[in-house]
Amino acid sequence: MSELRVVAPVPGVVHAIGRVPDPVFAEQIVGPGIAIAPDHVARLDVVAPCDGVVGALHPHAFALEVDETRSVLVHLGIDTVKLAGLGFDLHVRRGEAVRAGQRLITFSPVDVAASGMSTVCPVVALQADPALITFDAEPGSRVAAGDPLLTWR
Repeated sequence: MSELRVVAPVPGVVHAIGRVPDPVFAEQIVGPGIAIAPDHVARLDVVAPCDGVVGALHPHAFALEVDETRSVLVHLGIDTVKLAGLGFDLHVRRGEAVRAGQRLITFSPVDVAASGMSTVCPVVALQADPALITFDAEPGSRVAAGDPLLTWR
């Protein structure tokens, strides 16, 4: 299996996944990963963190299927499912093949924060063996969309 490089889907500050205010992510129940506190702006484009096919797709989250065994999940904020899609604009459809860096969703971190929700965005290697993940960005560092986040061997 080839290495999979996962890049930042949003610009912001990197956080350890254990700091995400949701036990499903913090305890890595769905897989290991990392998180980004996105820039506090009114409109932010979310890009594909790798090449893949859009599997699960919701206004606040998506998963890209990379191959038969690997999928990457990006969740835009915590508990944002409660917004029922308000303030999120989808630019792709489920089943669509996408390339790393392609715009997938636009949302407003300012509006999410105004709703009282965390804007932090977990990026998770779904059901991956943590031993196969190498982090390319350190917690506390700043990343631009498209910067390396992690490598999945």
